[in-house]
Amino acid sequence: MYKKFNLDNGTCIVYEKMPFAKTVSVGIWVRAGSMFETAEENGISHFIEHMLFKGTEKRSAARLAEEMDFVGGQMNAYTARECTCYYTKALPESLEISLDLLSDMYYNSLFRTDDIELERGVIIEEINMYEDSPEEVALDSLCEHMWGGSPLGYQVAGSAEIVSGLTREQMLSYMHRHYTPANTVISVAGSFDESELIRLCGKYFGKIGSSEIIPVPQAQMHGGRWQRKKEIEQAHLSIGYSAFTDGNDEIYAEGVLNEIFGGSMSGRLFQSVREKRGLCYSIYSYTAKFPTVGMLGVYAGLKPDSLPEAEKVISEEAEKLCTAEVSSYELEKTRAQLRCSIIMSQESVNSVMIGNGKAQLLRGSIRTDDEIIRRIESVTAQDVRQAARKIFESDKKAVFVLEPQII
Repeated sequence: MYKKFNLDNGTCIVYEKMPFAKTVSVGIWVRAGSMFETAEENGISHFIEHMLFKGTEKRSAARLAEEMDFVGGQMNAYTARECTCYYTKALPESLEISLDLLSDMYYNSLFRTDDIELERGVIIEEINMYEDSPEEVALDSLCEHMWGGSPLGYQVAGSAEIVSGLTREQMLSYMHRHYTPANTVISVAGSFDESELIRLCGKYFGKIGSSEIIPVPQAQMHGGRWQRKKEIEQAHLSIGYSAFTDGNDEIYAEGVLNEIFGGSMSGRLFQSVREKRGLCYSIYSYTAKFPTVGMLGVYAGLKPDSLPEAEKVISEEAEKLCTAEVSSYELEKTRAQLRCSIIMSQESVNSVMIGNGKAQLLRGSIRTDDEIIRRIESVTAQDVRQAARKIFESDKKAVFVLEPQII
C-alpha cells in the first residue's frame, strides 16, 4: 500500500514498499509536457528533458552517467503530452546517489549554449527519425487533427522548424514556471528504509519554490477524416472515438470494452479483420485519458486496397457491441485478462513507481490495484454495452489515413 507526505516546500512524495523487491525505483514527475506548451514553444518540454543530462554545476554529462553506472544502476527520462519523468532503478543501498543525481539535474543543470546547439541537432534528427515510423506518424497525426486547436494536439518533440528557434532564455523561463514544488511529484517504489527516504527527500528536494499549480488546458475533440500520402508500402489507418475523461467512473467499463474490442489477440478486431479475412497484419485498440478529453483508438496497418473493407468490418464490430450484450464467457475472460495484467504489474518496481507518480501528478489521487480490480470485477454486460453506445454512437469520430504515394 502506498503512502504520501509533503515536504515543507510542498513537494509531494508518494512511496510504496514492496517486501519482495531487491531494487528501488525513483521517479521525478514534472507537470511539463506538450499539452502545457504554446505553439511558439512546442517541443520545449522534450528539449529540456534532453538538456538535464548535459551537465550540472558540479557534474559533467559523462560524470552523471558514470556515477549511476558505478553503482550498477539505470537512469533515463521521457516526455509525454502530459508530463516529463526522470527516473532511476538501483539497489537499495544506492537510494541516496539516485536522489542526489536526480536533484542535481533538477536544480543545477547549466544549459550551456554549446550543449544546446549540439542537442538541438540530436533532437532534429530524432524528429526526422520519427518520420521513418509510419505507425507513429499515423497515431500522432490523428491526435494533431482530432485535438486541433488545443495544445493536446501538439507533437511531443515539436517540429524541426520550431525546435531550431528555441532559445536558452525560453528554456530557463519554462523551467522556472514548471519545475517547482507544486508541479513536481517524487515517486519511489521497491526496497528502502522509510525514515531514510523521508530524510533524503528533504535533503535533496527541500528547496523553496512556487506554490502555483500549472492549470490543465482545455481540449475539445473534432470529428472528421484526414489523409496524407507518403513513400511507404502499407496503408496505416488510425481511428479515434470520443471516450471518457480521466477520473470518470465509466473508465472501468471502457477498459473492459477496449479489451473485448481489440486489446488483445483474442479481441474481436484481431479475430475479424486479421484472422477471418486476412486484411491486415497488425490491428489493435487502445485508450487515452486526459483531464478534459478521452479517446478510444484503433490502429491498423494493411494493404491499401484492403482499407475500405477493413473500415467496414471495424464499424460492424463496434455496432455489434452497441446492440448486443457480450457473453458471460467473453466478459469473464476479459476480466481475467485485465486482473492478471494488473497483478503482474505489481511485481515490477518501475511499474508501481510509474503508476503512483503519474496518478498523483495528474489526478492528485491514486487508485490502488485492489480498488481497480474490484471495479473491473463489478463491470456487467449492460455496463459494457452502455459504454459502447456512448463511445461508438457519438458523432465525434476522427479518422486519419497514411497512404502510399504512387510514383
